Amino acid sequence: MLQRLGGADEAPRLLLHSCCAPCSSHCLSVLVPLAKVTVFYFNPNIYPYEEYLKRKSEQIRLLKQAYPQAEFLDCDYDHNLFLRAAKGLEEEKEGGARCSKCFELRLTAAARAAKAGGFDMFATTLTVSPHKNAPLINAVGRAVGEREGVEFLPSDFKKQDGYLHSIRLSQEFSLYRQNYCGCEFAH
Repeated sequence: MLQRLGGADEAPRLLLHSCCAPCSSHCLSVLVPLAKVTVFYFNPNIYPYEEYLKRKSEQIRLLKQAYPQAEFLDCDYDHNLFLRAAKGLEEEKEGGARCSKCFELRLTAAARAAKAGGFDMFATTLTVSPHKNAPLINAVGRAVGEREGVEFLPSDFKKQDGYLHSIRLSQEFSLYRQNYCGCEFAH
């Protein structure tokens, strides 16, 4: 899909929703050679705020150290957006309906930002985690992209040792690796 959009001299513009630096490390290693990548940091699910700031800081540090050609698009932190999306689903198991709502919330924001910014497509780093359901994330991304009028780049970044590569890159750059997705209901 990336090759189809980019001509010989023109790489497509890709807005990459990122949940954290460790997950984005591998995704960026794959995408930066193929596209003009802007990392979109929208994660109102992360709690508490100090954790959000720590993860955002690591994302920025990774970009400066390893992928300076990628840009960074910061978003305001509004945890209430997530709480409204998760209302009534607080007791759901990890990977259930609450996660689906969270994926939809974040990918909708990414799609809207991609459309507003004139990007060719958007994607997410969420599929690098072995704890995340890539087919579900891709289905949500496609539906959101169709609804918002911007193309979604489906992926399963954990394949071909992508998750293992993200661990190695995290070690190489001494990245903070959190022990939960960020959701206050998940840990």
